[in-house]
Amino acid sequence: MSTHERIVRTVDQQSRHLPAPTDEAPSSSWLPSVTRFSPERRAEIAAALRSGALVRARQGVYVRPPHGASSPAKRRRDAVVTSAVALAERLTTDYWFSHSTAAVLHGLWTWRLADEVHVTQLGNPSVRRRTDPRVRRHWTALAHDDRDELSGLPVTSLERTIVDCARSLPPVAGIVVADSGLRAGADLERIGVVLQAAAGGRGVRRARQVLAEADGRSESPGESVVRWIAIEAGLPRPEPNLTVPTWRGAYRLDLAWTAHRVAVEFDGAVKYSGGEYGDPQRRLLAEKARHDALVEAGWLVVRVTWDDLADSDVVARRIRSALSTALRRRDREIEAAVAR
Repeated sequence: MSTHERIVRTVDQQSRHLPAPTDEAPSSSWLPSVTRFSPERRAEIAAALRSGALVRARQGVYVRPPHGASSPAKRRRDAVVTSAVALAERLTTDYWFSHSTAAVLHGLWTWRLADEVHVTQLGNPSVRRRTDPRVRRHWTALAHDDRDELSGLPVTSLERTIVDCARSLPPVAGIVVADSGLRAGADLERIGVVLQAAAGGRGVRRARQVLAEADGRSESPGESVVRWIAIEAGLPRPEPNLTVPTWRGAYRLDLAWTAHRVAVEFDGAVKYSGGEYGDPQRRLLAEKARHDALVEAGWLVVRVTWDDLADSDVVARRIRSALSTALRRRDREIEAAVAR
């Protein structure tokens, strides 16, 4: 069986067990409205800049800023979208937003997104990077099936975007995009075709490794990152979003090692901060009751937060320690059963 067939078969098996979409599933990106400079609008634009109604995105191009508070990650995504929309007003040759920029425009998850815009063009652009350091230009004979359009912006297709990110990003960032893309409905056969067409190119070996581990059952970028940390550390592969019974009812675990009864629960602090998630105190009490029920059912639960992801070695050690503890516990249970 070829590498291409292995990847498609593995991902196809995973896709049969995708959970129903949730509120955390990727959604369409925010696209700001654009105002171009013109001499007759000079005073109007200047007033809008002073009031904050407009911000300068590029020379002669202004956009409306996003409203309301947002996380640092959301602000980075908004900045990339703003830069892309502004650049679209200036480009005069055929182009498609690609790589991590296309991932953002497709509404996919990203991890540690760089503050730059990627465009793919059919010919080698004559523009030097130092003249526009935040724009990364790629040139290739982009197949028609790899071209798409979102809200009037030309972008690489969902499948091409997943492969480009898997080839060019660090593997942990590539798996976040790939998980999200599968969850969004990427065509598995097309991913294989794109990957096969790139055979021998830069980053293809890495992309094969990343895509072989991609799993659309992941429900957040944090879960994808933790799963990749475990895989990279050589730990047994966990199962994403496994539903298990307890006396309080069935609960879904973010990552589970069923044979060991070890689970990782990724805690995004947002779910305890109120707003759309309800009263924080009630959420906290409900989470404690859930944790207690899982422990009583024999599960050893490791909790991981966004801050913990800053040190992947520590996360891997904690999971390894939990798996070792679970094995020792199982051995004691077997010994006790034999003694009886």
